[in-house]
Formats: sequence, structure tokens, C-alpha cells
Amino acid sequence: MSLRRRLGRWDSTDGIGLMAFVVVYDANVLYPSTLRDVLIRVALTGLVQAKWTDDILDEVFDNIKANRPDLDTGKLDRTRLLMQRAVRDSMVTGYRRLIDVVELPDPEDRHVVAAAIRARAQLIVTFNLKHFPADELAAWDIQAKHPDDFLIDQFHLDAIRVHQAVQAVADSWRNPPGTSDDVLDSLDRSGLPQTAAVLRH
Repeated sequence: MSLRRRLGRWDSTDGIGLMAFVVVYDANVLYPSTLRDVLIRVALTGLVQAKWTDDILDEVFDNIKANRPDLDTGKLDRTRLLMQRAVRDSMVTGYRRLIDVVELPDPEDRHVVAAAIRARAQLIVTFNLKHFPADELAAWDIQAKHPDDFLIDQFHLDAIRVHQAVQAVADSWRNPPGTSDDVLDSLDRSGLPQTAAVLRH
């Protein structure tokens, strides 16, 4: 299945109003295609305001192109453009001047925190929790959360919208067609067993 088919198309008109809860999606949670699509669909439900930067998207798509030379680079570039169009006000700018004031174990991750500070985000969604120590983030009133825990939180806030987001991903799969169970299986394989289990019930 091609990346384009797995992602489907997003419609920014699906969003419901303006959201106060702001989250920054780290590159590693936007790399897996199904997880990326689910996170975008969750943002379009209005549960959160999703943010990212050119630096984050560079990391995502540079890694995909390096690891998947079989994928059409033109389609990948279009996927990136569709992401930016789908989630209103997703792009964070003006954060690079804040990078030097951030302290992290890996200096290469400082741009993510700088973007969160600039966006006034409450949360960074990432697989690499050890790269974002709680004591360092506390100074900026920011937390880091694993995507599995993040989606569980959204489920408890509004189970219907999360189910709708998963179903929208399944509906976007055309060749071959997909079901919500297929989407959950993919999330499970991507390291989100809690989310897959809860949504199956």
C-alpha cells in the first residue's frame, strides 16, 4: 500500500472550533504513516491544536526518504504539503532564537522544546521520553507524553471523536480497503498497545 493511500486526504473543515490545548508532535510520532494519520485526524476533531515546525517535518521526511527509497519523493513532498494545509495554524515559526536557552540531554532535541515554548504548548508527544526529562520541561510548564498515553487521554476526554478519527483513517484506505481493526493493528505494531486494546472494546 502506498504512503499516499495510507494517509488518505485530510479536510481542514473537519476541525471543530479553536482549541486551547496545544501539543507539539515530535518527528518520531509523525514518522509511522498510520500513527501520523491518526494524530492528524485527532487534531481535526478539535480535541487538541497540533503543532510542528519545518525542522520537525524535515526530520520526518528526510528519514522516510532515506529509509524508503522505493517511495516516490514527489508524493512524499505532497504529503508534507497536505499536512500543513490540513491542520490550521500548525506551523510554528520564530522559535530558533529560543533553542540556546533550552537544556536537554541531547542538544539535537532542543528545537522541539523551543517550538513548544513559542507555541505555548502544554505537551510534547514523543516516543523518546528520556530525551525530554520532566525536570527540564517543568521550567517551561511543558510535559512530554508517549503517544500511547496521549491517545488514551484523548479517548477518556471524548471516546466518540477518537473512534471517529480512527474510522476516518480506515475509510481513507482504498487499495486495499481498510477497517478500523486494520488501523488498530497498525497502531499496535507501532508501539501503541493500550490504544489498540481500548479502542477494540
